[in-house]
Amino acid sequence: EWGWGTGVEPPQIHVTLDTQERHERLEGETAHGKGKAAASFASADLGAMAPAFSGTDSHGKSWSLAGLKGKVVVLETTNVDCPYVRKHYTSGNMQAQQREAAAKGAVWLSLVASGPGMEGYVEGLEANEITRRRDAHPAAVLLDPQGTIARAYGATVTPHMFVIDARGILVYKGGIDSIRSSNPDDVPRAKQYVRAALEEVLAGNKVTEASTRPYG
Repeated sequence: EWGWGTGVEPPQIHVTLDTQERHERLEGETAHGKGKAAASFASADLGAMAPAFSGTDSHGKSWSLAGLKGKVVVLETTNVDCPYVRKHYTSGNMQAQQREAAAKGAVWLSLVASGPGMEGYVEGLEANEITRRRDAHPAAVLLDPQGTIARAYGATVTPHMFVIDARGILVYKGGIDSIRSSNPDDVPRAKQYVRAALEEVLAGNKVTEASTRPYG
């Protein structure tokens, strides 16, 4: 869950909705032409070049997908106020996977797509403090207050996960794991989709489960 930025506002989606229902609502509104808000949720295509993006991180450094050519990239949407995000940080699951990715040469980018006045909105110093406090280890926390990057990837929840291979092709999108709850106790018995996808990509193999249902 998150609040979007100060640009074009998306349809209001409540955390109590099932993820599939969210997608159906967005698709239906796009199909019926309810304006740019719905149409802006163009979902990135698996097996195609990942949407190009550029952005600034919490330290003021510029990042771009083009600048990461040759690297495997993990994109994680995040919102400090979201109970589903808290599940994976409280349990240490997100931090563990961030460290694993870095150790294997992948670049993990956390993406904050909340705008001013919206749930989860943070500026650089606060984002850095949150990263320190929860002992997170992304390569960077990108600040996307207009939701530009998130919309390009069709991200609808937090955490919504994407894996891009070294060629720049989107090879995974969906949830971080298989148990769609906000309970940290569920993490050990869940199938870790992103970990498995990253292992396969780094081994030069095709991702077995390339698309799963995100939840948040």
